Amino acid sequence: MSAQIISGKEVSGQVRGRLKKDVEQMKLQDPNFRPGLVVLQVGDRDDSNLYISMKLKAAAEIGINATHMRLPKTATEEEVLHSITEVNENSSVHGLIVQLPLDSNHKMDTEKVTNAVAPEKDVDGLTSINAGKLSRGDLGDCFIPCTPNGCMELIRQTGVSVAGKRAVVIGRSKIVGAPMHDLLLWNHATVTTCHSRTADLPGEVGKADILVVGIGKAEMVKGEWIKKGAVVIDCGINHIPDETKASGKRVVGDVHYASAKDQAGFITPVPGGVGPMTVAMLMANTVLSAKRFLESHQPGKWNISYTKLNLQKPVPSDIVISRSCVPKPIDCLAREVGLLSDEVELYGKTKAKVHLSIIKRLQAQPDGKYVVVTGITPTPLGEGKSTTTIGLVQALGAHLKLNVFACVRQPSQGPTFGIKGGAAGGGYSQVIPMEEFNLHLTGDIHAITAANNLVAAAIDARMFHESTQSDKALYNRLVPLNGEQRKFSPIQINRLKKLGIEKTDPSTLTEEEITRFARLDMDPSSVTWQRVLDTNDRFLRKITIGQSPTEKGYTREAQFDITVASEIMAVLALTTSLQDMRQRLAKMVVATSRGGQPITTEDLGVSGALTVLMKDAIKPNLMQTLEGNPVFVHAGPFANIAHGNSSILADKIALKLVGPEGFVVTEAGFGADIGMEKFFNIKCRYSGLRPHVVVLVATVRALKMHGGGPTVTAGMPLPKEYIEENLELLEKGCSNMRKQIENAQHFGVPVVVAVNAFKTDTEAELDLVCSMAKAVGAFDAVRCSHWAEGGAGAVALGQAVQRASEAPSKFQFLYDLELPIADKIRIIAQKIYGADDIELLPEAQHKVELYTKQGFSNLPICMAKTHLSLSHEADRKGVPTGFILPIRDIRASVGSGFLFPLVGTMPTIPGLPTRPCFYDIDLDPETEQVNGLF
Repeated sequence: MSAQIISGKEVSGQVRGRLKKDVEQMKLQDPNFRPGLVVLQVGDRDDSNLYISMKLKAAAEIGINATHMRLPKTATEEEVLHSITEVNENSSVHGLIVQLPLDSNHKMDTEKVTNAVAPEKDVDGLTSINAGKLSRGDLGDCFIPCTPNGCMELIRQTGVSVAGKRAVVIGRSKIVGAPMHDLLLWNHATVTTCHSRTADLPGEVGKADILVVGIGKAEMVKGEWIKKGAVVIDCGINHIPDETKASGKRVVGDVHYASAKDQAGFITPVPGGVGPMTVAMLMANTVLSAKRFLESHQPGKWNISYTKLNLQKPVPSDIVISRSCVPKPIDCLAREVGLLSDEVELYGKTKAKVHLSIIKRLQAQPDGKYVVVTGITPTPLGEGKSTTTIGLVQALGAHLKLNVFACVRQPSQGPTFGIKGGAAGGGYSQVIPMEEFNLHLTGDIHAITAANNLVAAAIDARMFHESTQSDKALYNRLVPLNGEQRKFSPIQINRLKKLGIEKTDPSTLTEEEITRFARLDMDPSSVTWQRVLDTNDRFLRKITIGQSPTEKGYTREAQFDITVASEIMAVLALTTSLQDMRQRLAKMVVATSRGGQPITTEDLGVSGALTVLMKDAIKPNLMQTLEGNPVFVHAGPFANIAHGNSSILADKIALKLVGPEGFVVTEAGFGADIGMEKFFNIKCRYSGLRPHVVVLVATVRALKMHGGGPTVTAGMPLPKEYIEENLELLEKGCSNMRKQIENAQHFGVPVVVAVNAFKTDTEAELDLVCSMAKAVGAFDAVRCSHWAEGGAGAVALGQAVQRASEAPSKFQFLYDLELPIADKIRIIAQKIYGADDIELLPEAQHKVELYTKQGFSNLPICMAKTHLSLSHEADRKGVPTGFILPIRDIRASVGSGFLFPLVGTMPTIPGLPTRPCFYDIDLDPETEQVNGLF
């Protein structure tokens, strides 16, 4: 009696039908989800193209999103490996097949290439890891190669139990024979593998209850060798001559079908047997991979590990806590939050830069919730905004299991060596390693120093050369002969266009045009651009430059600022792309010509070079919290003369990475009247982002100071008013909190008050602050203990922020940009500070007229005012009233995109105290550990 035919076409059809239902079920679970498959091909072989087209067709029928990635024959091994890495890191792809053979002009290590596929995406089952797991019997934790897997499915269709049967596999290839042996073995068959050195092949075949043949020799196994009633699976595909066929040949297997079908109980035909099953099982592996992905990755949830804190009491110093925690490798954290390896530039093991290419990749991803942390008017006692920012992020992530990013400013390095204190948070809510955070980090501030001082050098050099040369000589040096002709550089073409000179041939300019082009004619007294240094040095506050004889008597008074006061820092913080940064750097106004025209860095010809110096600084820096949450540390503009917020780019990237259910928590410098107002009116205006929640940080003892408590002196014990219960003083000081809540409400955003608790605070005092905050309109007010307890101490705050983010809000700016300059300043003074009016002093009035004439009147306002009071007088605490705000001067940061009115005198470079903390700082040469920093 003839054997039953096992039809691969029929069985594969059943498998595909089942897989199609599985995919539909996945879509019900997540409508945006589809299993993804990539077939990577090198070259253009016809047989490979045929196989790939079959795979793509099968994938489309099932509902798998399949992509054919074709690399040219000229592709190198390195290029192939790079493409594999890209697919490995793409979370929308669940299966990756490398089509063999690799048809390249270059030598390729096939084993190396196939092993480069991530094991969890190796749906061909060819990597050493999957092969190893199969050989060990870990069938539920690997991918089984498709042909052996298809063979097993065909055997199951016969109804013959594999367990206890004697199985023979002919052939030991890595793709069929070897994995087939393992698969039968772990399904409890007694397995013999035969190969070219097997002594008695017919005798071995005759013992087989199940025979699988994959030897690659046409009709080698004869019918008389086969045991009566055996299951025969023929994996061979061979061509033999056949004159009856149009092609002159026909396809046969490794088994002589005509004689074997009379012996076997079940047999697969060739073609139509194993072949269709290989493609079906490839699809099955892809769907299985997608299922595994869905099980381990909730939609929109990071697969992130958190670091458990070992809390100590009393709480040790910040540096002791920082060093007690071993940070995760930064490349590991980057993968956890969805960054690809090509998007991350490692700076050692604990910090990295993130490339802006991620913005394009994630452009379709909805943004997360946006939270800004601010505070009451600062006091010497400190409110703990940075600590609260980090504590809140640790609570939302490690404890409430939400995707969350912190975005904070990079601190200036200068004060680190002057007065102790960093900006990494504190206690058990810190960014780590704190030494890296507070020192060089990745060199962004040094890049800004170099760029800023290049501009300063260009200004003085240009004024010097203009003062010592004729128009013609100046022009000939600016546009030098190159061979036989002169040629404008692109940046010089830009200047010609600005002057309305539509010429590109240097020889065609008239004498009048040469003069206009070559002479910037800067008024030395109008130069607003200063040199900078990231060191506290009081003796650079006022200097004289140009005293060398080589400068021919060209001297002028100047000054140094600290680097974070540079306009380039503000540009970095407010830029939205590399192109936008190039444009902003070009628009920076450095002086005014004697004719009253603004002179920019583009006029100086230096803006392109500035962009080159800043090309790495524009990439946000990735670090982590003590509990393993991601943190972007990027940009650190002054909060009094600039806008005091971290970068727009860091916020935008973080909002994409956390996804629609996640949170990004950023911090605004100083109190709500300074940092928060500028965050809304400047940063949000340029970013287009709309915040969901304001977190206002307050402390009992800082509020007591606003209530009229005694002055605090650094290094001296706190007066008893601050360490003993005093509800009357506290209630009076809550007026400042009330005013800052009101300030946030001007922008239509819900406010959550975070009461940063100290051990000396009493229950009654904490309750009073919370109840008063809610009484004056806060969405909620909660006490926090994140300094002592890490994220666990801010869980209530995190829950309140979650609820507030769902509350209705009507975000609005405080003023219209089209209003006159004075009106915009007046609105801020009256609504935010509580002033009766403003007074423009003569220099300020002159600048209003000048900037209006120069076309800068529609820029937002960035008030340069003391942060220690709502008024312009630092010693007036609480909520001052009945004052006129004097505006001494107004300056323009045109590249940054704001005007900054000066209220009083603003020191722009700190000095060193009598005993700077550098006395305590040293390096242990054995361990390379920094000692004495904090």
